[in-house]
Formats: sequence, structure tokens, C-alpha cells
Amino acid sequence: MIRHTLHDGWRLSATSGPVPENVAGRTVPAQVPGSTHLDLLAAGLIPEPYLDSNETELAWMHRAGWRYSLTFEADAVEDGERVDLAFDGLDTVATVELNGTVLGTTANMHRGYRFDVRDTLRAGANELVVVFRSALEYAEEVRGELGERPHTNTHPYNMVRKMACSFGWDWGPDLQTAGIWKPVRLERWRTARLSQVRPLVTVGEDGTGRVEVHADVEWSGSAPGPGLVLSAEVAGARATADVAPGAEGGVVVVEVPDARLWWPVGHGDQPLYDLSVTLTADGRAEPLGSEDRRVGFRTITVDTTPDEHGTPFTVVVNGKPIFVKGANWIPDDHFLTRITRERLARRVDQTVGAHMNMLRVWGGGIYESEDFYDVCDERGVLVWQDFLLACAAYPEEEPLWGEFEAEARENVARLTSHASLALWNGGNENLWGFMDWGWQERLGDRTWGYGYYTDLFPRVVAELDPTRFYADGSPYTPGYAPKEVHPNDEAHGTRHEWTVWNQTDYRAYQDHVPRFCSEFGFQGPPTWATLTDWVHDEPLTPTSPAFLLHQKAEDGNGKLARGLSAHLPTPRSFEDWHWATQLNQARAVAFGVEHFRSWWPRTAGALVWQINDCWPVTSWAAVDGEERPKPLWYGLRRAYAPRLLTVQPRDGRLVLVAVNDTDEAWSEPVSAQRQTFGGEVLHTARIELAVPPRSAAEFDLARELLAAGDAKEEVLVATTRDARLVRPFREDVHLSYDPDALTAVAAPVEGGYRVEVRASSFARDVSVLADRVAPDAEVDDMLVDLLAGETHSFLVRTDAEVDPTALTAAPVLRSANSLRARRA
Repeated sequence: MIRHTLHDGWRLSATSGPVPENVAGRTVPAQVPGSTHLDLLAAGLIPEPYLDSNETELAWMHRAGWRYSLTFEADAVEDGERVDLAFDGLDTVATVELNGTVLGTTANMHRGYRFDVRDTLRAGANELVVVFRSALEYAEEVRGELGERPHTNTHPYNMVRKMACSFGWDWGPDLQTAGIWKPVRLERWRTARLSQVRPLVTVGEDGTGRVEVHADVEWSGSAPGPGLVLSAEVAGARATADVAPGAEGGVVVVEVPDARLWWPVGHGDQPLYDLSVTLTADGRAEPLGSEDRRVGFRTITVDTTPDEHGTPFTVVVNGKPIFVKGANWIPDDHFLTRITRERLARRVDQTVGAHMNMLRVWGGGIYESEDFYDVCDERGVLVWQDFLLACAAYPEEEPLWGEFEAEARENVARLTSHASLALWNGGNENLWGFMDWGWQERLGDRTWGYGYYTDLFPRVVAELDPTRFYADGSPYTPGYAPKEVHPNDEAHGTRHEWTVWNQTDYRAYQDHVPRFCSEFGFQGPPTWATLTDWVHDEPLTPTSPAFLLHQKAEDGNGKLARGLSAHLPTPRSFEDWHWATQLNQARAVAFGVEHFRSWWPRTAGALVWQINDCWPVTSWAAVDGEERPKPLWYGLRRAYAPRLLTVQPRDGRLVLVAVNDTDEAWSEPVSAQRQTFGGEVLHTARIELAVPPRSAAEFDLARELLAAGDAKEEVLVATTRDARLVRPFREDVHLSYDPDALTAVAAPVEGGYRVEVRASSFARDVSVLADRVAPDAEVDDMLVDLLAGETHSFLVRTDAEVDPTALTAAPVLRSANSLRARRA
């Protein structure tokens, strides 16, 4: 096969809609893969979409039409040659023309399209045109034909197979993209080609790795084909299988004795093996086609066997139950074509750096790229991949059913080789929405997507990838219809915990013991550098216009204020508000994580909403849209640490819970103290830990440790070599913190600055907000609790030259204490 990419020389122009005068009639260079927003931005015709209030100014693009055109040279089609024009992704509703002939139309950005152009291609110059119409107007038309179905947000995104969050979300902009968003190429081939390769990887009880390669074959159709040979090779083992003339494919099995097992990060290594698949004509050496993959030998399933507590949802890897520590994942940039492999690697490294072992690819985004999965394979990060349905009722009639089936078949087959792919999930919150969000009254007898979750998707997974677990949705109750057992029942399957954030204080996490919490979270603003790069209100406040445009949650600021009031002093300035809401976000989510981990194995996983952002916004993310970790990221790193000490309520009393997520027993003494903020030790106790590998254990605390004489000025401390717990007896708003407890000295070191901080009195959540002194500055630690007399050394990495003294005081050096008014 000969492939020619068609990426250079495209031109873009607007064809319809409310196009501004400066854009109408203009033709500009177009980048492919790319999008209309980025091309107009590069041409200087629109403002930066993420900046200030520009999102609103670009709403005209929702209803615009576009024309991409390319002139390219090609050789004449030879006898017996097949020539295809292949698009890996078109966003979204498009008509494709070659030399004035319409090849076909598209209405799904989540799948590829291929056109036979033997009769259309010319020797010499050819003109390729792709005309996009408004996906919003198309969705409105489908809604008119099939009838309205409930959905969140403003636009009927459930009527078109386009990334749902392209239409806006409670953390994302309403910037509806269009364009050729994945590669396009001309492919010339003879006889037959490999149209699809699906390696199904398993491990036998004796440790033999088995790769069962299913290969689909497309014949050129120019003449009766010869017999073909399908071969596969991995780890030095090779096998072949014959493919009869006209057959649609074949299967070849390769076995690898004593295969090294692939493990999630924190549980073992991630060996990957190169797999080569080749198709040749019988008796010929030159291959007709070949595909290369990397595979990892492991088994992954989910245990949903009913027990005394209900129905578990426990991920089991290579026969070993694991506690899932992770986060939800959204597209890492609203403009998808700007996402590089290097950027994905940085984000997954941040995931691993916070001791996480799973990312859930949420159903309102995309089926993630090969680059994303490759990086997760290499780092040992398990991936839970949603089918792309989110927070809406979806019609089961055509044209949607056929599009859902096509995208499901293409993407399930595409991702089979990846060791990191742990499970497929039917969609996000749709079963829950049907039960609780008033859908049933609005739907009547109209379809809403249940057939996708219980018929189409499980059938496609069972046919194309029976090695993977399938879940009907998130949240969901395994084995029961929604009307039999509620899909968000804490005793069964997966649960989303959104009462916290939306309605109650974060202490309410302790009111429920889910089997697996696949969504929970709390908001906070982005880092200061990111916020001030993109929002330039004067003055900048939580209610200034551009700031509010970058806060998409319903009553988001109100929930931030209510969530803050029970815990931290009322901020006196916007800078204090920014720090306090970031701190409260970190506290709230860590509180939930510790609670869930303390209940292992009854609770088998916690996936925070969310790890990343797609633009600069106040959101639930731990890493903001400019890739900077927020305080939440550091809080997660502590809460997800391999060994954790936490105090939790049990049967009306407080106990010490030691969580040991390592393969070694945790046996050592805990030194426990109750002391004053000034450092006076009031009571000391010794607790002997004996925690088996990968388990959690409860230990009683002496009454004297918990009986504070002055709850406003005392703290409980528990320390081992691997973990430390520091727990005041009241909420910060009631504590007698010394606002001047810290002194600091900073000095240059290789690669940045060292900040030495000393506490004269108990100081909680000591942090260096390094991005405030230089855009590239990042600190190695945050949210450090210092007892009276203790010191801590922070390393700030930056290439910038800064005044070291700026690192030693507010607003850079912060703590919970610094929110207290200074004494007169």
C-alpha cells in the first residue's frame, strides 16, 4: 500500500451564516488536522477565544458554514489498482467532493470515512473540497424530526454525534468547532488490504501469553483474488493462518510462554511487547499490508459478585484486587488538534505523580487518541473509557442508531491492543438522569438510549473485544434495571457523589459508603498566573464580567462561598478569596478520598472529578488549563499516598485508620500526641501498627488523645516513618491560629530557589504559590502542616531570576493561618 498524506495547501472560507464583514469573502490558509477557530485566529480575523469575554463574541460561529479546499497532484489510476480517500475524523456535518463529484456526506466526528475514488481521481491536478454546515443547525433539524429529548445545557447536543462539551459544559466554553480534525490521506493498493486488526490479549493459568489476532480484509474487487497469508509475530514467536479468496478476514494465534505481566503503576512493571501483523498474497514476499502494535500481557476484570454489603465493583488485575485511585479525564484542550503527545505525557505524569492508577475518559468528550493510550500503557495508568453519551436522553432511531454502532465498532476495535484499557462504560449519568431528573414525564414513550446501554454497546464489546468488562453506565447498579434498584445506590456498583458541592458540606462524604465512587469533587479557581493571563477585569473580583464567563457552574460562586463559610475565615480581599477557595477545594476532595480509602475493600475505588481542564476556568480540576497544578493536586498526592493515616468515625467514635496500599506489611509504631499550638505536649501514646499488604486497619485512640482541653488551640498528631496525620479539633474558622507563625528565608540554588520556612506556632497547609513570582515557577510541595518549632524546605524550580524575598511572604507564602486578621 502507498499512502500520501493530504495535509499541506488547504484553504478555508466561510460559506454561510452570520459571518462578520472582516471574515466574509476571505480565503485563508488552513491547517489540517485543524479547526476553523484556529485558522481564523492564525489569520488575525478573530480574537483569542479563551481571552476575557471573547467566547461570547464568537457565538456567530455556531451557525456558520465553511469550505475547505485543496488542489493536489496525483498519478493516473493503473489497471487493477484501488485508490481510497481516507478521513480519520471530520468535525462534524460535512459533504466531501472530489473534482466536482460528491463522494458522500458525514455526520459523526467520532469515526472515520473512506471513499473509493478510482473513477473520480484524475492524472495531474485534482480539487478536493470539504463543505461543513453548522452542527448546531443539523442537531436542531434532527430534533425536529425525532422529537425533543431531555439534555443539560442549552443546545441539543444529543442529536448529533459531535463532542458534547463542544457545545459548552459547566467547566467548558461554548465554542462549537468545525474542521478536518484528524489526518486525511490518499491510499493506493492492490488485491487486498488489512482494514482492521484486533489483537485480543489473554494470559493462561500457566503464565502463557496469548495474542489472538483478528484481521478484517477488504478486497480491491478488480479481479478474483488469490489466497492470502496472515502472519503475526511477538516476542520472537510467529504464527500464520490462511485467508481464502474472498474471505472477509482471518484469525492467527501467537503464544508467548512465561510472558512478563503488565501491572498498573504501584503494583508492578509495565513490560510491552511489539506485535507485527502482515498480510501477503500466497507465494509473494512483498506484503499487501502490515500493522504494528504494542501489547501487554495481563488480565483485567471487575468483580460484581453480590456480597453482604450489596454489589461490589472491584477491579481485578492478574487475579489481584486493587483499590482504584484516580480521576476523571476531559479533553485536554477544547481545540483538540493542539493536544500533542508531549502534552498528554505531561498530564499522565502528573496523574502518576499524585499516586493515581486510573483515568476515566468521560462520555462528553472523545474516544481518546492512540497517543493518550500509548502513554497510559507505558506509565501503567488504567483507563476506563466511556462510550460518548453524557447527561442526556439519546434517540434510538436513525440516523443516530447507525452512527452509534459505527463509532462503537470502530473504536472498540481500534483500542483492543492497549494494555491500559480496563473497561468500557455505556455513558455518563444517563441512567441516573432517567430516574431522577424529570425525564420520564417529558419522554412519554419515546426512546432515551436504554437500548444503547443494554443491547448495542454490550453486544459490540462482546463481539469485538470479549476480554474487556462492560458497564451499562456510570453510575449504575450491576444486574438490575434502573427501576429495580436505583443506579446511584451506594450499596451497588458505581456511585456519583454530587450532594456534596451542590447541596451540603464536604463532611457529608462520610454519610455514605459507596462500593466505588466514580465521580465526586469540589471547585476552585485556576492558579493565579493562569487566571491573570486570561482574565483582565479591572478590578478582578469573583463577580467581574470576564471572571464570571470563566465560571460555568450553576451558582458556582455561591457554592464556593457556602462551602467555604463553615471551614475558613471570610476572605478580606480577592487575593485571600483566591487562596481560600483553592485551599478549601483541596481540603474537601482530600477529605472524600481519605473517607473512601478507609473503607477498602468495601469501597474499591475513588475517581475524582477531575484531573485536567480544557481552558482557563474555575473548575473541579487539579491541574488547570495552562498545565499548572493547583493546591488540589498536592492534596491528592497526600490523600492517595501508598500509606495513609486518617481519623474516621466508626460506630459513634473516632478511630485511627491505617491504609497500606503496598505489597509489604506495614508494621511499626505510631507516635501519637495531643499538643498545643505552641508546642506543649499534653498527652503521648504509642500505637502498634500491623496492617497486611493492600489493606486497611482500624486502631482505637486513647480517650486522652481526643479529649482536648482547649479545642481552639490544640492539635492531634500521629507519626510513622511513612505517614503523618495532623488534625485540629475544630474547623479553622474557630481556631486561634497565630497569623504571624511563619518566618522564611529564600536563596538561589541550581534550577531555582530554596525556601526555608519555620513555624513558631502551629501552621496549617503551608504553601508557596510559586507561579505568582514567575510563570514557569513550580514548587515541589504544598499544604504542609508545621508544628511549633518545625521547619520545612520548599524547592521552587524556575528559569526566571526573581527577588528571593518575594517567596517569603504573602501573597506567595501562604497558610490557613494567613487568612486570619493580623493582631493589632
